[in-house]
Amino acid sequence: MKGPLRFFTRLGGIRSYAGMGNKELKLDGVKDVIAVASGKGGVGKSTTAVNLAVALTNKCQLKVGLLDADVYGPSLPIMMKIDKKPEINEDMKMIPIENYGVKCMSIGFLVDKDAAVVWRGPMVMSALKKLLKGVCWGDLDILVVDMPPGTGDAQITITQELQLSGALIVSTPQDVALMDARKGIKMFSKVEVPILGLLENMSCFKCPHCGEPTFIFGKGGARKTAAEMGYNFVGEIPLEVEIRNGCDEGVPIVASDPDSVVARAYGEAAQNIVERLEEMSQQLNGETGSVRFS
Repeated sequence: MKGPLRFFTRLGGIRSYAGMGNKELKLDGVKDVIAVASGKGGVGKSTTAVNLAVALTNKCQLKVGLLDADVYGPSLPIMMKIDKKPEINEDMKMIPIENYGVKCMSIGFLVDKDAAVVWRGPMVMSALKKLLKGVCWGDLDILVVDMPPGTGDAQITITQELQLSGALIVSTPQDVALMDARKGIKMFSKVEVPILGLLENMSCFKCPHCGEPTFIFGKGGARKTAAEMGYNFVGEIPLEVEIRNGCDEGVPIVASDPDSVVARAYGEAAQNIVERLEEMSQQLNGETGSVRFS
């Protein structure tokens, strides 16, 4: 990739932007854009993105947006309980719909709930570009992008169209999921997007009667992988029925039960992400004491 970018050689190393980066890739008013990604589907990536966005808003007191970039399987309308279409401003840009303090946008707002999106690649890429650049986000501290699963055209388009501050990789502790998570990390490395760290979802299940933990998908796999690859371990989220109930009902558990163990886990992960972004900012700017987020 050519242009005003200087790259670190370390896989997933911090991107250094000449003159604060390529302005064409930045979104007006948005300080940081982070991708929540996984190498495969079924690991709870969207659930993680939604709860992290709400945690960043409530716990970290930031202005947050959430973009559902999964054109084929948008889940944000259900998880955030939004069933209306966005309005258009005078500049012909869509206005995000806000809920739980988070500004939201999804292809699911624009198509019928039960409609199957049967599009070939070029149509998907065109839709993604509209979602990325055709939205008036206003002033945001962080835009969370719920990435589609995998490492194909859609993911590459997003990294080419947006100046991503970093990517959070979500995985279960299972070896098969971690194998695909490694592939996701390598994909972001190839396009020079920093890795914020790994988050382990469905880390264990605690019996509601005796409290004994059961490691259904294995124990500590994501933490071990993060250590082996030299990345931060952002946190671990247990497997609990309340998380699923909240997603199905459109009330994220971070909002419905902010003092629960799960909500606190999401809050700690959100704080770790903010600290990692600040650390990378300081490394890029050669600063040692500035604090970007209040």
